[in-house]
Amino acid sequence: MDQNKNLLLATALSFIVILVWFVLFPPPEPVADPNAQAPAASQTEALVPPGTSADPSGGQAPVADVAPQAARLDIDTERLAGSVSLSGGRLDDLSLKNYRETLDEDADIVRLLSPVGQPSAYYALYGWAPGGALAYEDVPGPNTEWTLAEGTTLTTETPVTLRWDNGKGLIFTRRIAVDDRYLFTVTQGVENQTGAPVTLAPYGIVARHGLPTDLQNFFVLHEGVVGRIDGELRETDYDDVAELPLQEREGARAEVRQAATDGWLGFTDKYWMTTLIPEQGSPFTAVTKYVAGADIYQAETRLPAITVAPGETASRDSRLFAGAKEWETIRAYEREEGVSGFIDSIDWGWFFFLTKPIFAVLHWLNLQIGNMGLAIIALTVLLKAVVFPLSYKSYVSMARMKELQPEMEAIKERVGDDRQKMQMEMMKLYKEKKVNPAAGCLPILIQIPIFFSLYKVIFVTLELRHAPFFGWLTDLSAPDPSSIFNLFGMLPWAAPDPASIMALIFIGVLPILLGVSMWLQQKLNPMPTDPTQAMIFAWMPWVFMFMLGGFASGLVVYWIANNVITFMQQYLIMKSHGHTPDLFGNIKSGFKRKPVATPAPSSKPGKKK
Repeated sequence: MDQNKNLLLATALSFIVILVWFVLFPPPEPVADPNAQAPAASQTEALVPPGTSADPSGGQAPVADVAPQAARLDIDTERLAGSVSLSGGRLDDLSLKNYRETLDEDADIVRLLSPVGQPSAYYALYGWAPGGALAYEDVPGPNTEWTLAEGTTLTTETPVTLRWDNGKGLIFTRRIAVDDRYLFTVTQGVENQTGAPVTLAPYGIVARHGLPTDLQNFFVLHEGVVGRIDGELRETDYDDVAELPLQEREGARAEVRQAATDGWLGFTDKYWMTTLIPEQGSPFTAVTKYVAGADIYQAETRLPAITVAPGETASRDSRLFAGAKEWETIRAYEREEGVSGFIDSIDWGWFFFLTKPIFAVLHWLNLQIGNMGLAIIALTVLLKAVVFPLSYKSYVSMARMKELQPEMEAIKERVGDDRQKMQMEMMKLYKEKKVNPAAGCLPILIQIPIFFSLYKVIFVTLELRHAPFFGWLTDLSAPDPSSIFNLFGMLPWAAPDPASIMALIFIGVLPILLGVSMWLQQKLNPMPTDPTQAMIFAWMPWVFMFMLGGFASGLVVYWIANNVITFMQQYLIMKSHGHTPDLFGNIKSGFKRKPVATPAPSSKPGKKK
């Protein structure tokens, strides 16, 4: 195997892997219209988990309709805006002030939670499951009308307290506080004035009516239920939730798991998340549920039942994360608030051992430089420095292979068409000269998991969303918006929609630079003498150019930077070993048409000249 065949093998392998990736992980489907018609106001609510009087840990609750025109109290912090409904005391209206739906200045801010009656209702509610002699009507349910006992607006400085008296000697309170980011603390209290002990169990629910309107349906991205139970991370897609075993006790398809010490459970989108976090260090029951008749997905945390003596008061704390999946914020909750494994709520993928450190370094570089595109280029330099020892050996091996070309040609002439003997002679030569012909493949093989890991980081992490670079590159998580179709903005018509097939054909500036950088890197070596190899080499850069044209522009920036650095490294190393690549000569020879050899005329038998 000579140098060109070695490089061909490595390039072809990389091409095949990326082609398979492109087929398995196509671009996300267009996002559904968020202005679609809302469901009727009478749409049923979530099935809450309070059980029968004999068992407060499970069972089916009545289905309730949302109360119309319920009173509300406002939520107003530096990052959050919304309101709490006094009907059920639910948190069902929440928007993220720091994030907009698009890059337009007048775009709506991202709405995370919405009440029943609006498209894709999504909310959190809390309550108590009755035990002993208590009945459902004795404890607050999803439509209980609470009164405001303390506070007027929920802010970071002013918690609010709700109150409900069941008229039978039980007074319930619900205190809601919020920090300066996205963490709510819900304290549920009950005062027993009945004259007899009562048993009841607190719970929390996050419910979604139907699938999210912005569901990506992208294989590389997890959307659905995410949770951690006693150190084990579990991710369940929406279609898998809908196929859970039918649990007669739950009255729905459900998975019930017992947590002995710690954990959390909720729903994750690509960039946003709503997660129930019970008190860490205490047992609880985690339930993932799908109510088929109402098309409702639920995540529930049920705390152990407590018994409250006459004249006494009891309370239980629980927390709710509802906000953006910011790496620094989630990491702080894990380290400072004791939410074990919370950083894994970000979908790091199979290569988590690479994606986590790669993102940490990228995030740090962005903080230092102040530009995510330049941070990606700086990360590329660091990654190339890490693998440089291996790359150095590879390029040295390639240079030494060039030195062996005369001897290899002599072997070919000596053995003729005897391929087995030629391979034996070649291996003997490699062994004598201490040359590894496969060494040239290693840098590209190493790049494949790095490429996939960086792709994952750019695709799923919030910090890349709407991150600008320079000029027309205003979102490194999206494909290059420029296009040959309108001569990169010089012609007075718009570029094709990024989700259309046309966008894969009329590519932008970055994909073209990618193709050119691959082509120049190729020209460090002469084209193979074999016509088939030469044809594959000639087409390879341009095939990659169109294949990667629809990828996130941040990933294409990485690939271009990687090609440029690789070109410089290979050129300098080969030159330092006495072989100066004839770059311009190789470019010129690539444009020359080689004449097709014609067989010499043969004389017929018996014919005299």
